[in-house]
Amino acid sequence: MPEDYNLLQIHEGDNWEVFLHENQYFLGRVYLWAKRTDASDLMDMTQAEQQEFFDLGSRVKEALTSLFQPDLFNYAALSNNSPHLHVHFIPRYKTSREFAGQEFKDERWGKNYAPYDYDFKISEDKLLQVRDAIRKEMEKHGIC
Repeated sequence: MPEDYNLLQIHEGDNWEVFLHENQYFLGRVYLWAKRTDASDLMDMTQAEQQEFFDLGSRVKEALTSLFQPDLFNYAALSNNSPHLHVHFIPRYKTSREFAGQEFKDERWGKNYAPYDYDFKISEDKLLQVRDAIRKEMEKHGIC
């Protein structure tokens, strides 16, 4: 696990940053983090934040779909552990996926994404490979 969360940054926009989630139990899980320091509630987004969120979020979804072919997405903006505006994009899979020689199996398919294996870990090298693959795919979709 990288000590520096900036190692997991995929993209930085005007209002939002995209980060790879350190727990890849759901392959390709990312979150969008609002750059405004006092942002705390989804319903208090500025118009500029809203516009960029939906534009960037659509492109993130396109990139993840192209890379990993999830069967659907869950989105979560709970802010319980980190009381700052951020939204998780959680790809969900009916069948297992393989990336960089690692199998990823969504044992919660058909149920709420949580609780999941909070202790699930892949090597830092594989984590950075996932980050880089998403970044490269986002470049193909006009971001990064």
